[in-house]
Amino acid sequence: MKNLLSWRPGRRFVIGLPYLWLIVFFVLPFLILLRISVTDIGNGVDPFAPLLDSASGTWHLILKYDNYLSIFSNREQGAVWGNTVYLDAYKTSLKYAFLTTLLCLVIGYPFAYFLARAKPSIRPALLMLVMLPFWTSFLLRVYAWKGILADQGVLNNLLIWLGLIQEPIAMLYTDVSMLVGMSYVYCPFMILPLYANLVKMDVRLLEAAHDLGASAWKAFWLITVPLSRSGIIAGCMLVFIPCVGEFVIPSLLGGAENIMIGRAVWDEMFSSNNWPRAASLSVVMILLILVPLAFYYRASNDRSGARES
Repeated sequence: MKNLLSWRPGRRFVIGLPYLWLIVFFVLPFLILLRISVTDIGNGVDPFAPLLDSASGTWHLILKYDNYLSIFSNREQGAVWGNTVYLDAYKTSLKYAFLTTLLCLVIGYPFAYFLARAKPSIRPALLMLVMLPFWTSFLLRVYAWKGILADQGVLNNLLIWLGLIQEPIAMLYTDVSMLVGMSYVYCPFMILPLYANLVKMDVRLLEAAHDLGASAWKAFWLITVPLSRSGIIAGCMLVFIPCVGEFVIPSLLGGAENIMIGRAVWDEMFSSNNWPRAASLSVVMILLILVPLAFYYRASNDRSGARES
C-alpha cells in the first residue's frame, strides 16, 4: 500500500504530460484563433482584447459573427444560405481528402500486408524504403512531381519515346496530378499504422481458417481485415485530416479551379489581410474534423461498454 501511494504522483505526472501538451499547443491556440474570428477587423486584431464593453452604460459582448455568416450566405445576392466560394472550397477539400484516403488505403494495405509477412531479416530494409521519402524536403518531392507530370516532363517524354502517344497528355494542374501528389506524400502515413497492426496478428488464426476449409480470400476478408480495423482507422485518420487542410500540393499541382480550404485561408490571411475571416475559416475546418471524430469515439466507447456488459 505504501509503494502504491508513492507511485501515484509519478503516474499522475506521466498521464498529465499529454494533457498539458494538448492544452498548450492545441486548446490555447484554438481559443486564440476563435477569439480572432469574432473580432472586428476595423478595430485591429488583438486576441487578448476584452470581450465586454460598457461604453453605453450597459455591458454587452463585443463579438462579430459576420465572418461566419459570410461562409454560408451570399449577402450580395440577398440569400440567407447560398453556395459561396468558401463552401465550394470545403466541398473540394473533403472530396480530395476522401479520394486520397481511399487511394492510400488501396495502395498501402497490400504493401503493409506484404511488409508484415516478409522475413524478419528484410523488414528493416523495407521499412526504411517506406520512410526514405521523409529524408528529403517536402517541397522538393512535390516539385519533382511537377517535372514528372509536365507536358514536356519525364512521363510524357517516355510515353512518346515508347510510341504509346503522339502528343503530350495534359496531366499537370488536373485532378490526376492532385491525387497522385497527395497519395504519394501521405501513403506512408497509411502504411506504417497498418504494418504496426498486421505484424502483431496471430497467423495461427489464418492456418485454422484454412484447415476448416476457408479459401485464402475468405480468410483474409473474415479474419485479417476485422483484426486490422484499428490500423485502418488510424491510417485513414492520419491521411484524411492533413489532406483536408493541404495547401502546398494544391498550389503546385492543382489547377486554378481546384481551390481547397487551405488556399482560401492563405488568400484571406495574406492577400486580403483579413485575419478574422481566415480565422473563422480555420475554426470551421477544425470543427468539421473534430465533431465527427468525437461522435465516432463516443459510439465506439458505447459499443465497447455494451460488449463488456
